[in-house]
Amino acid sequence: MIESYDFGQITIDGRRFTRDLIIFPDRVRDGWWRREGHQLSMHDLKEVVEAKPEVLVIGTGYNGYMDVPSDVRDFFASKEIELVVEKTSEACETYNRLAKSKRAVAALHLTC
Repeated sequence: MIESYDFGQITIDGRRFTRDLIIFPDRVRDGWWRREGHQLSMHDLKEVVEAKPEVLVIGTGYNGYMDVPSDVRDFFASKEIELVVEKTSEACETYNRLAKSKRAVAALHLTC
């Protein structure tokens, strides 16, 4: 459960994180880094695909600067994995709601 989020920091189940991360149903991968910073690619989401979620929630940053290109969107659509792309504050709320009833993963950019 995501307890709080603000620019550059997030608290999950009582643990505070200050780097981008991916929340899996059974763990948190701290220090998630993208190959091209603010341009998301399929390479950046390899672990997510392997986890076989029903839904992937992507947090694009505090101001929404991280881009999710059409090839990423198309890939998840082809695998019938629901994709939600929102600014990170909204993505946190969406993840908390969806994780109660679905196998959900969240990939969250905490700054920008």
